[in-house]
Amino acid sequence: MKNVCAFLCGLGVFAAWPCTTSAAELTGKTVTFAKDVAPIFQEKCQDCHRKGSMAPMSLVTYEETRPWAKAIKQRVMTRSMPPWHLDKTVGIQKFQNDISLSDEQIAIIARWVDEGAPQGDPKDMPPPKQWPDYSGWQLAKQFGQPDLVIKSEPYTMPAHGQDVWFKPITPIPLTEARWVRAVEIRPASPAGRRITHHVLARLLQTEPDAPADDLSSGGGDAGLLMEWAIGKNYDIYRPNTGKLLLPGSRIWWEMHYHAVGEEIRDHAELGIYFYPKGQEPKYRTHLTLFAATPNTNGPLDIRPNSISETEGFHVLKQAARLENFQPHMHLRGKAMEMEAILPDGTREILSYVDHFNFNWMINYIYADDAAPVLPKGTIIHVRAWHDNTAANPNNPDPDQWVGWGDRTIDEMAHAWVNVTYLSDEDYQAWVAKHKQTQQASAAGPNPTARN
Repeated sequence: MKNVCAFLCGLGVFAAWPCTTSAAELTGKTVTFAKDVAPIFQEKCQDCHRKGSMAPMSLVTYEETRPWAKAIKQRVMTRSMPPWHLDKTVGIQKFQNDISLSDEQIAIIARWVDEGAPQGDPKDMPPPKQWPDYSGWQLAKQFGQPDLVIKSEPYTMPAHGQDVWFKPITPIPLTEARWVRAVEIRPASPAGRRITHHVLARLLQTEPDAPADDLSSGGGDAGLLMEWAIGKNYDIYRPNTGKLLLPGSRIWWEMHYHAVGEEIRDHAELGIYFYPKGQEPKYRTHLTLFAATPNTNGPLDIRPNSISETEGFHVLKQAARLENFQPHMHLRGKAMEMEAILPDGTREILSYVDHFNFNWMINYIYADDAAPVLPKGTIIHVRAWHDNTAANPNNPDPDQWVGWGDRTIDEMAHAWVNVTYLSDEDYQAWVAKHKQTQQASAAGPNPTARN
C-alpha cells in the first residue's frame, strides 16, 4: 500500500493561482494598483470585498482600497485574509475552491504598500468583473434554479437572549427515488444571515442496507445531507457520484440562532438539484462526522489557561475516496489534522489546518486529481487542538473550564467529510490505473512529510 500512499502524496503539490504580473517581472519597476494589484483583488478578494457583499469595505476601485493599504498588507502577510487556514507545507494542496494567495501574490501586495500604494495608470485597470446576484441561488449560474426547494418552519429570534437550536421536521414531497447531484442551503433573508450560526439538514429515511458502523449515522437513517455555515453554502458531487433521496424522507433541521440586538424572524431553505430521471450515478457519497474525540459528542476536557489536544480514530469498512475536509470547532479551536493510517502502518497526513478561525467554517474541497483514494481498513485519524489561553483573541474567558456542547461558548472537535465508498473491484481498478504514477511518486521525495 505504500505505493498507493506515495501516489496520494505526489498529488499534493501546491498549484499557485496565476497572477497578471510575476514578482520577477517587477524588478526595477514600480508596483501599481491598476496593473499589478487590482487583478489579484479581483480574482481573490472582491467576491466579498465589494458593495453589497459581506465584507466591511470594498476593494474594487483605487479610491476605495487606498485607505486600507497598511491593514491589507498586515492581513495578507499573516495569511488571515483571504480566509484559507491550511498549512501550505503539508498534505494535499490542490483544491477546487482555493482562494488563498500565493507567496508571489503576497509579495506583490506588500511591495505595493511599501512603495506608497501608487495608483498607476487607470488605463491599466482590468475590466470590471460581473458578479452573480447572490440574493438568489448561487448554483443557479451552473445548474439553473433548484429542482426542489424545501423550507423549514420560520422562527422568531428575540433581540436579546440565549442561543437557540430550532429543530423542526419538514417532509420531502417525493413519490419516487431521486439521485441528487448538488445541494445548497441558505438563510431566507439577509437579516437571517445575521442571526444564523449554522444550519444542519439531516436526511431522515429508512436505510435498510446502511453499514452499521461508526461511519454511518446509525439507526438506519441516511445521516446529514448538508451543513450551512459562513464559508460553506453548497455541495456539488463529483461526476457519477451523488446522494439518494427516497419516498417518505424528511429533513430534520437544526438552526443555531443567536441574538443580535433586534428581533428577526427567518427560516432556512434547501435547494436540491437532481440528476435527470433514469440517470443513476455509480457512487453514493455520505457526509460523515469524523470526531477528534473518543466519541461523537466528546468528551472534551479543556482546562483553564491551557492548550489541549484530543484525537479520534475511524476505520474505513470499505475502500473510499474522501472528497473534502471541513474542520468544525468553536471559539477556542486552534488547529485540526486529518491523517490516513494505511493497513500496512504507513501514515500520511491528508490535511492540516494550523490556524483555525471560528468565523470561517471553510470547506476544503479536494481537486478531482488530488482527492485521496484509500483502501479498506484505513484508519482516519483526526487530531484537534484548542487554545484556552489569553493568547487566543477569540477566547471569551481563559479562566473557564470548557467541555463539549452546542453553545458557541462550549466546544466541539470534528471534521465533516464527504466519503464516497468504492467496491473492491473499483478500488483495484483504480490502483492498476495509477500504478505507474505511484511508482514514480514513491521514487521521489515525500512532499507531505512533517518534522
